[in-house]
Amino acid sequence: MTTIYVPCDSAARSVGADEIAEALAAALPEARIIRNGSRGMLWLEPLVEVDTPDGRVAYGPVTSDAVASLAEALPTAAAHPLRLGVTDSLPWLARQQRLTFARVGIVDPRDPDDYVAHGGLAGLRAAITIGPAASVEAVFDSGLRGRGGAGFPAGIKWRTVAQEAAEQKYVCVNADEGDSGTFADRMLMEGDPFLLIEGMTIAGLSVGASVGYIYVRSEYPDAITSLRAAITAARERGWLGADILGSGQAFDLHVRVGAGSYVCGEETAMLESLEGRRGMVRPKPPVPAIEGLFGRPTLINNVLTIAAVPFILEHGPEAYGALGTGRSIGTQVYQLAGNVLQGGIVETPFGITLRELVLGYAGGTRSGRPVRAVQLGGPLGAYLTADAMDVSMDYESVAAAGGMLGHGGIVVFDDTVDMAQQARFAMQFCAEESCGKCTPCRIGSVRGVEVIDRIIYGDAPEANRLLLIDLCEVMTDGSLCAMGGLTPMPVLSALRSFSEDFERSDHDHR
Repeated sequence: MTTIYVPCDSAARSVGADEIAEALAAALPEARIIRNGSRGMLWLEPLVEVDTPDGRVAYGPVTSDAVASLAEALPTAAAHPLRLGVTDSLPWLARQQRLTFARVGIVDPRDPDDYVAHGGLAGLRAAITIGPAASVEAVFDSGLRGRGGAGFPAGIKWRTVAQEAAEQKYVCVNADEGDSGTFADRMLMEGDPFLLIEGMTIAGLSVGASVGYIYVRSEYPDAITSLRAAITAARERGWLGADILGSGQAFDLHVRVGAGSYVCGEETAMLESLEGRRGMVRPKPPVPAIEGLFGRPTLINNVLTIAAVPFILEHGPEAYGALGTGRSIGTQVYQLAGNVLQGGIVETPFGITLRELVLGYAGGTRSGRPVRAVQLGGPLGAYLTADAMDVSMDYESVAAAGGMLGHGGIVVFDDTVDMAQQARFAMQFCAEESCGKCTPCRIGSVRGVEVIDRIIYGDAPEANRLLLIDLCEVMTDGSLCAMGGLTPMPVLSALRSFSEDFERSDHDHR
């Protein structure tokens, strides 16, 4: 029987993957059609693969008018204008080292047997064998750092929650992936949801938590459906519930859907939302590891952080710690977006340069014009110039260059971009998304838009430049959380590196 793979990933579906799958099923009624996750080469979607003795062979991007001819070629993986070759040998994939995304695009995300057949549950079984204390120390010794943006050592959080004495503890995964140009969390939840379930279960058993919550943004309906289906299947298999894999230990999971607030990407705002209140930042201390959800000790990690845990438990902290550079340990999932020729997911050990990602993997700009600016770390990340792209993509090197690595999002702009307008966008974004809890963020962002507008319009530009710098300093030092505290980063980087754009007379003043 011919086995054909057509992605069910949201990005693939948005360009017609469902229609392609239906058409292929009608044209090849004897074939087995599997809806897998995306391989991450988004410019080739919908990407269709067929199983062969030499591995899967890829064709793409497939359009509806190519289905008839493709249906003739697929059973024998024959030559076709859309034939790309053996998928794993394509340069985009062959140069990567995928740990977190090792199964994404390979397995059927709805099939627990397929997950196990591709190495799933090995980390959970190892965690049960060595026990909670050793599991916590494995995460600590691995050097794993939070992939949500701050890069805080995950093992410290795990140790803190494990040491707290409480009848009830929680594990919360923040999947409120709101940064522009980021989509790794969504792709993982849609393409390999059992990995997240396994990682959270390991975390729960390790720190003594019996209940877990995945907080997913409402804009991810496919991820929500995928997670809920996987959780149901995991309960039926005994991977969740009162007796995890016959260990006598209990842990269960629930999906909670957020209402679209960007600030709920901050851990305490997420907790407020989970408790049924408006998502607003809490003062710290106390930290959530001591007093979190419903006042109980709570382990909070990001999707990609938890997804790295099964590998660490299966292969040992030394294997994970051998990857990366300096204190930036393991692999990072970089997301290439914006004005790029080849957008998608790249997972490599820390230390690759931004230049290799933008010019190598992304292939430069889609417009064909020179790269002028690259924003790292989401809408509140710094703008780097094209001359700064030799920076090593690790936490310390990016920070030394005046930016932040964040969640691994990379947004590229060509030489037509108006960087004064990009600076204005950062302040406007903060003004719209601020929870309103603290004055520097709530009021400062509104005043920031006004000051930038005055500079753009030539109203006492030098005086207003100084005023903008002072305002950014107040927001950085006085805001309660990173929403207001980081908004000045893109503004000041634009002001510093692209000062000429604030003096232009041809701005779009809409």
